[in-house]
Amino acid sequence: MVYIMYLFLFGLILGLSAVASNPSPYFAALGLVVVAGVGCGVLVEHGGSFLSLILFLIYLGGMLVVFAFASAMAAEPHPKGWAHWPVLALMAFYLVWVIITLLMFSGGWYEVSPETVDEFNELFVFRGDMGGVALMYSTGGGLLILGAWTLLLTLFVVLELTRGLSRGALRAV
Repeated sequence: MVYIMYLFLFGLILGLSAVASNPSPYFAALGLVVVAGVGCGVLVEHGGSFLSLILFLIYLGGMLVVFAFASAMAAEPHPKGWAHWPVLALMAFYLVWVIITLLMFSGGWYEVSPETVDEFNELFVFRGDMGGVALMYSTGGGLLILGAWTLLLTLFVVLELTRGLSRGALRAV
């Protein structure tokens, strides 16, 4: 299980560097899908299976639709992929930067074994992630409404940025 967790964490770092280094929205969307899937895998490894499923469904169902619409409005005839040298150089720079930062600040972090949510007590009635979801809707309702408002505002900002030269959002691509 430790090797699977290392594989998930390596995929997370690789996907994040792919998103940060790519100038094309098409390949950045693919990198975001990989990062969302691998991040949910990390949550599953720590015992949050319900939370990772909900996060994955909400992310792919909501934000990627907005991102796909925005990338369709800003269509490029020849997008730059990961095989172009400037993109590869920037991705290598990000990976080297992560490795140097890891070596600088990794003083003994590997000696502690992380516990999952379910390993604290054997006689719990609820799983830890389901109790967190219940708390999110009961005491965190204001923050949930603030998050929904922020996503709506982000949608309008993305649509305004990709609108073009005063042609409106419904133009021929």
